[in-house]
Amino acid sequence: MDIQRAKAIASSPDMVNVTNDNSPVYMEKVNDSNQTCAIHYLNQPEKKEIVPLSNLIER
Repeated sequence: MDIQRAKAIASSPDMVNVTNDNSPVYMEKVNDSNQTCAIHYLNQPEKKEIVPLSNLIER
């Protein structure tokens, strides 16, 4: 995912359909310097990860 689009999604009040490894996620915060994003899984909110933006797909 492009960093500018990732920032727009993370700051948007609207829910955007994004997946990581085919699992729906909520994007919390984008890190510019290393092109990663803090996420949590919608079906497992307690499961949080930091993943490369390249892993995230907007559906």
